Amino acid sequence: MWANRDWVGRWFPADTRPGDELHAYRHWCNAVEGNTTFYGVPSARTVDRWRQQTPPTFRFAFKLPRTITHDRRLRDGGAELADFCQRLAPLGERLGPTSVQLPASFAPGDLDVLDAFLGELPRDRPWAVEVRHPAFADGGPDERALNDLLHSHDVDRVLLDSRALFAGPDHTVAERETKRRKPRLPVRPVATAHHPIVRFIGQTETGGNPAFWAPWLPKVASWLAQGREPFFFLHTPDNVVALVLARRFRAEVGEQYRTLPPLCTERWEPADVDQGDASGAAVEPTLW
Repeated sequence: MWANRDWVGRWFPADTRPGDELHAYRHWCNAVEGNTTFYGVPSARTVDRWRQQTPPTFRFAFKLPRTITHDRRLRDGGAELADFCQRLAPLGERLGPTSVQLPASFAPGDLDVLDAFLGELPRDRPWAVEVRHPAFADGGPDERALNDLLHSHDVDRVLLDSRALFAGPDHTVAERETKRRKPRLPVRPVATAHHPIVRFIGQTETGGNPAFWAPWLPKVASWLAQGREPFFFLHTPDNVVALVLARRFRAEVGEQYRTLPPLCTERWEPADVDQGDASGAAVEPTLW
């Protein structure tokens, strides 16, 4: 997300108007997950506003509409796919990998459907697939078949890491709701194409997160060294400090891979904001 009103006056200027949050957000991060497209195709005017509010180096990682992935389950969705791609085309080079997020019921027996669908995708932008069926995360033949399929189409795999979330507290409604909605699957850190995507779901208590993202630091650095362009999206149940955590993660990656391009330096940053507890946590997560 980029339009979190809890960030206004805290991380964004206090006079940030609804609709202008993206302009403020791009001073913090150089990419964003566009979850809004999962629920519907934006208007041409909205897409143009997104283009105007971001520099050419900014990247949007949108999700394919759920009418294609969940309702039609990748079948007979050619018209909706064409409309979606055409509507977002004005963003041009700002288009990062588009995610095909599939329901947990999309099982190994559906891989032929996925194969046919990926074969019809336009190649003017990168693509990624997120699966939630447990058989695709157990290291067995079904997971290997999925990875081989994605590799053959030059399509990335979205890697969801919810370990920090489920190891954290559930005191708030946001924490309990996020745990209810997010899958709890083993982490599979594989890159099948050029733009691997990591979706890291962290804790509201910020100090508990670094121990869980620590294994990603050398992995992301190694992808960069291989010439890949990974996307690492960091969420928390309420996302209040997600921007600060994302900056901290990127800085720690930079300690291992020192040729990261600079971020925007015009960021609005008040001097008296509370960045939360940034201390480490006495937690040793199980590595993949």
